[in-house]
Formats: sequence, C-alpha cells, structure tokens
Amino acid sequence: MIARREEYLERDLWFRTLYTDPKARMVTFEQVVAEMDATGVDLSVIFGFAFEDQGLCREINDYVIEAVRAYPARLAGLTSVSPEQPGALDEVERTLDAGLVGCGELFPDGQRFELGEPSGLDLIADALRERDALLMVHSNEPVGHKYPGKGDNTPGPCYRFAERHPDLDIIYAHMGGGLFFYEMMPKAKETLARVYYDTSAAPYLYRRDIYSLAASAAGPDKILFGSDFPLISPGRYLSDTDDLDPGLRGPIFGGNTLRLLERSGWRAP
Repeated sequence: MIARREEYLERDLWFRTLYTDPKARMVTFEQVVAEMDATGVDLSVIFGFAFEDQGLCREINDYVIEAVRAYPARLAGLTSVSPEQPGALDEVERTLDAGLVGCGELFPDGQRFELGEPSGLDLIADALRERDALLMVHSNEPVGHKYPGKGDNTPGPCYRFAERHPDLDIIYAHMGGGLFFYEMMPKAKETLARVYYDTSAAPYLYRRDIYSLAASAAGPDKILFGSDFPLISPGRYLSDTDDLDPGLRGPIFGGNTLRLLERSGWRAP
C-alpha cells in the first residue's frame, strides 16, 4: 500500500482526503515497533485504515493480524470493517477469532454511516458486546479550524450512540471532539459511563493542560493515551506532559488502556 499509494488514492475518497499530500506518512508495523523502542513505549494498540470497501478492510485486517502475531507482547490490534457493506459482521467474527481485541478506528464520514441514528454500526456494536470487545470511532470538535478528515461526527452524535449502547466499551478518538466536558452533567456522566477518550492529535488541537482538564471533567480513568502515529510521535506527548501529576500520568499513559484490553480478553504473553 505504501509503494502503491496512488492506486489506493483512487479507490477510497476518505483515504484520498487524508493521504493525497505525499507528506502524510504511512508506516509498517516494524516501524511502529522501532518508534516504540525509541520513545519508551511498551505496548501499542494498532489498526489500519477504515476503508469503505469491505475487501480493502480485509486486506488491512490481515496485516494487523500478522503484526500482532509477530509481536504478541508489544502489539494489540483492532479490526477495520465497513458497517454498511455486506460481510461486516462476518469480518468482525473472523478477526476477533484471530486474536484482535475490538473494532476501530471507524470513520462515520468516510464509511458513510450514521452515528447519531441507527445504522449498520449498531449491529456491529451488538456483536462486539457479546464478545466483550471494544469499539473505537473517529470524532472531532464542532468548532475551530478546518483540516483534512474533519467531519460531522461531533459530540451530539457520539452521545446518542452511547445512549443506544450503554453496555459497550466505546473509545472516541481525538478527545471525543470535546464530549468529555459534558460528563460534568450528572445525567451525561451516567450515559457515558463506558465511554473513553483518546488523546490522539491533542497537540494539534488543544493547550497542554487538556489532559488534566479532561481528567477533571470525565475522571482520570476515562482518558487514554493515543498518539495517531505516524502523524505525531509518542515522544511529543511525553514531553508535553512532563509536568503532569503522577497520579494522572500512570492511568492515562497505560493503566486505563490495559484495563480495557484485559476486559476485552487480551493477555500479555
């Protein structure tokens, strides 16, 4: 895929939106592990691009399975499926049986499904819940600057999806587009009890104190370190949080994610 980028740009609109710029990096799983070694990361949760075409998702999933089997103590994997396309449920079952621990990061805009209203993703969510597997979905803030990949999956639709699936572990990428703020409302906190927020791309979007503010609003057990590598190196987050309270640093940079992975059946070899 790295060698034939131009071909894949023509096969998926959302992929083209994000990767037309030749500076948009793509990496192999060996390069991920090398970056982990360089920055002191013990374990990474990895996944491929969520294409609209189910066949391309299967290609991506086979590679993630290969990666996890090559580095079982260093990598845990999520499966990519296209919820509105035939074969999505079968692909979830196939890849969970192969050792992946959940599904994501899915793109509502790029894969053309609704989050705020019932869609094919609801069937995926039910299947994941039956397997104690987690779901990760792209989200973004409703205000601020425009950038490639910024869509309409803002806190409102994210909240409505969580209402429909209260027993599913859901991770909303990119700080949930700010959804964590509403956990200061008692009713919202109840609805979002099993919703988590990852920090991917936070240095591009927020001030450095976003980590402590989010932990204060949603709780220190709800924030997960996500790097979006190769967009940003894990080292950037570590340097940005060198003054973070140690009581928050431990849960955010590993403890919370390990708890979720273990609940999804992952065990260190």
